[in-house]
Amino acid sequence: MESGSAIDGASEPNSNSTITISVKFSGASIPISISPHSTIKDLKSLLLPATNVLPRGQKLIFKGKVLEDPMTLTASNLSNGSKLMLMASQGLYQGDGPILKKAQVAPKVRKDSNSGSSNDLKKIPVKNRLDRWKATGVIALSECNLEKLFINANDILDKSISWEGVTTLKHLTVLSLNQNHITTLPPTLGSLNSLRELHISNNKLSGLPDEIGHLTQLQVLKANNNRMSKITEFIGNCHSLVEVDFSSNLLSELPETFFNFSYLKVLHLSNNGMKSLPSKLFKTCLQLSTLDLHNTEITIDILRQYEGWNNFDERRRSKHQKQLDFRVGVSRDFDEGADKN
Repeated sequence: MESGSAIDGASEPNSNSTITISVKFSGASIPISISPHSTIKDLKSLLLPATNVLPRGQKLIFKGKVLEDPMTLTASNLSNGSKLMLMASQGLYQGDGPILKKAQVAPKVRKDSNSGSSNDLKKIPVKNRLDRWKATGVIALSECNLEKLFINANDILDKSISWEGVTTLKHLTVLSLNQNHITTLPPTLGSLNSLRELHISNNKLSGLPDEIGHLTQLQVLKANNNRMSKITEFIGNCHSLVEVDFSSNLLSELPETFFNFSYLKVLHLSNNGMKSLPSKLFKTCLQLSTLDLHNTEITIDILRQYEGWNNFDERRRSKHQKQLDFRVGVSRDFDEGADKN
C-alpha cells in the first residue's frame, strides 16, 4: 500500500474546499483528501479500497473518541492535518483480508549447477514424452488429448503460461489454475467451449474477459480470493452455471445478466464490498438454494426486501431440513446466509 498519494473524496455541492487527514492503520499512514462537509460514513467508504475493511467494520478514533457515521468531519472537530486511528472488526473485510504493511524480502537466487550450456540437454537421452518434458522443462500440452488439466500452486506468472497451447485442448472439461500469480485471463479462453469447470482461485485476477461468455457449457466457476472489482456482463451467456464462488474479492455488485442462470444452485459472495444484488436474482434463479453474503454490506434485513425472497427462503430451508433428515452431520442452527447487522 502506497502512503504517498491521497485518495480524492467527492466534495459537497458548491464547495471546492478539501482537507487532508491522515488515518493510521496496520503500521501505515493513509492520507485522505475529503470535503470537511462529508460525513464519517463517507470517509469510511473512501478507506475501503485502501484497507479492504468494510465500512461497517471500521472504527475510527480521534483523540480517544469513536467517531459516529452521521457526523460531518467539521462537527467531529477534524481539520486539515488531523490524525486518526482505524481499528478493524475481525472478519468484516473484502478480498483476502485487510491490507497489511509487509516487510520487503529480497528474492532468493537459485543456483543451478546444470544451467551451464544448452548443449547439456542434447546429452540427455530422450526415451518418451515424460523424459522430453523433464529434459527441456517445457510441457508440450498440444501432444495430449487432455480432458482435465490441474496446474495448481506452481507460482505461475502471466508470462510463464502459453495460452495458445492451452486453448488447443479442445476436449478440456476441467481447468484448474488455483494458487498462482495470474493477473489476467486471455480472450482465447473463450475457445475452450467444452469446459465444464474453471477453477482460478487464489490468484491476482482483476476481472474476467468478455469472452468467458462463450463458455456456454460451464457449470462450475470458482474465482474466490482474487482482486476482482467488476464482473463482465457477458457472463450472463454462461447459462449452464450451477455453482459460482466469487467470495473474497473486491466486488460491490454483480451484473444484472445474472438473472439468466436458471440452473444456478450455489452462489458464494462473502467477504466482498457487496452493496446490492441483481434485482431479478430470486425471481429467475429458481434453483438457487445456497447464498453466502456474510461479511458484506448486505445484511439479512436488506436481503429480505428483494422480490422473490420468500420463495428462495422456502427452498433453502427445505434443503436444510432434508440435510438434517439424512443426518449428514450439519449443524441444526439455520444459517441465514447474511449478517444480522
